[in-house]
Amino acid sequence: MCKHGAEFRIDFGESVHIETFEIAERFCGPPRSGNGGYVCGRIAQYLPGSVTVRLKLPPPLNALLRLESGDAQAHLFHDSALVGEAKCAELDLPVPPSPSYEAAVQSAQSYAGFTKHAFPGCFVCGTQRKALDGLRIFPGAVNGSDVIAAPWQPDASLADDAGNIKPEFLWSALDCTGAFAVMPLSEGVATVLGELSAKLMEPLTPDERCVVLGWPISIKGRKRQAGTAIYTESGRLVAKAHAIWIEVPASTWS
Repeated sequence: MCKHGAEFRIDFGESVHIETFEIAERFCGPPRSGNGGYVCGRIAQYLPGSVTVRLKLPPPLNALLRLESGDAQAHLFHDSALVGEAKCAELDLPVPPSPSYEAAVQSAQSYAGFTKHAFPGCFVCGTQRKALDGLRIFPGAVNGSDVIAAPWQPDASLADDAGNIKPEFLWSALDCTGAFAVMPLSEGVATVLGELSAKLMEPLTPDERCVVLGWPISIKGRKRQAGTAIYTESGRLVAKAHAIWIEVPASTWS
């Protein structure tokens, strides 16, 4: 993660924070593209409360991006192209109860990505990522239900100067589990994140054992909707999200 500086300007009567940064290869999702949850978290980082982020283009890696954030909306640009936009929005999303951490460990053994994975290098759910590099969130079915869960223990490299996990990594953790909640997919099809609405409720510190939960909401045409949540081992709800996933040809990323 590389920041190149920040400034403030006044635009149409609103104070706008301008920041430039690059998405490092570590934070990839599909090849050559930033992980959707991570990028959504970066776009939303200066907006209060619940935020909805819509991705317009695959976020490029190692390219200078410009983030313009106002009081209630934000836009991320690559040169003149709009990569994603965010706005403050209510998130009315009932969340299922969390299984125990031990049950999540058991569920992870049935993770579909161990058998077949469209993006094995993904920062969040990729099976090729090592500990302390990727998040390694591997959700599987909970007791044969349509709810899936994974254990997650964030490490210190994800924390800010105050000792809390940075918001963009909570957004990251809320991402991929939703995709696996609305699988399986047809042969030759992958899903990419189109929109993520999230609410971060509680801080999380490194090494707190967590359960990441996902559940399907609807499937209609190429659009698949899912919910995700992060609980601590003690049952404290840290964050929740609603995602819209879009089916695309898997060959897009080959």
